Amino acid sequence: MYTTDDSLIIDCQNVTHYYGNRLIFRDFSFQVQKGKILGLLGKSGTGKSTIINILNGFLRPTRGFCRVLGEEVSRMRPETKGRIGLLLEQHIQHSYLNIFEIEKFYSRFYPNWNSAAYHNLISKLKITSRQPISTMSCGQHSQVALGLLFAQDPEVLILDDFSMGLDPGYRRLFIENLKEFVAKGDKTVFLTSHIIQDMEMLLDDCIMFDYGRKLVHKPTAEILDTFHKFRFKTSEPLVRTTQDILNPEKIGDSWEFYSFLKPSEVKQIIAHDYGSSDIEVSKLSLEDAFIGLTGKY
Repeated sequence: MYTTDDSLIIDCQNVTHYYGNRLIFRDFSFQVQKGKILGLLGKSGTGKSTIINILNGFLRPTRGFCRVLGEEVSRMRPETKGRIGLLLEQHIQHSYLNIFEIEKFYSRFYPNWNSAAYHNLISKLKITSRQPISTMSCGQHSQVALGLLFAQDPEVLILDDFSMGLDPGYRRLFIENLKEFVAKGDKTVFLTSHIIQDMEMLLDDCIMFDYGRKLVHKPTAEILDTFHKFRFKTSEPLVRTTQDILNPEKIGDSWEFYSFLKPSEVKQIIAHDYGSSDIEVSKLSLEDAFIGLTGKY
């Protein structure tokens, strides 16, 4: 019998899904604790939107289950759904409406609608009051969508590739506004993205995902502290002596690879196998770490 844990907001266990004969992921499990921001980072086409659709009950997995706020997503009550804010990668629907009309439309569905939260964000945009949303830039679009989410005052935010089509300025603005909103209360966020540059300033925890495989699920700070790139010169081919040496690549007269092993351990391995003590160790950004784990292709 499932026991509800109030601190566990999202719980997905052994989720397996196919489209026809194509496996999307197998036995994919993760949890999100209350007040945390968890990012599922993966390349395009790796199944990020599929897990979003499963989390929202739009799609039933082949096997496994997902619970949000203690309820199985396929049988979630309407009042529980009202506690969840959802943003899909298209940012917003009904874009033929203007900023006043879209708020009037959405506010009918949420009894605790906070109009001030919406208009505080909209006031920062350089738009006219009656301008149809369809005539706005992609970045302005995203801020209207975020304002609509803030007005709902949801306990849980689920964001699917929110950075799609945004330039660096609007990506940063979106993240800063989102961080400010989350900091005001016990908000929990699950998001997906394939644009990694800005994620390290937002995510508490990070899942890196690659074509059906969960490569890592760790606190973002731990990934940045413990995952490194290594480079050393050798005329010999690099034969991996441990599975912890990831994505080796020959570049000129040197080999590059990545590892969660301590630099001292890697140096011992390379010194023993190749007789080289001249090893360059580089700390990584989150984007570099993503490439190191998933590969460039």
